Amino acid sequence: MANIKYEIISEIGAISENPKGWKKELNEVSWNGREPKYDLRDWAPDHEKMGKGLTLTKEELVQLKHMLNALDLED
Repeated sequence: MANIKYEIISEIGAISENPKGWKKELNEVSWNGREPKYDLRDWAPDHEKMGKGLTLTKEELVQLKHMLNALDLED
């Protein structure tokens, strides 16, 4: 597998944590020196390992926010 370089620009927050300490986090990440994107994925406690995830541009994140705001998620 190719060596992937990343830099976490800002840690926005964790959504959940599993018993092994991995957290599902929303961060702003630069992948391979590119422009940072919003990134949602599982991270090991030291951020040295990661799971598969989803990256979004600011415009895509704004659209997702609008869609989530429109949902009725109340119990």
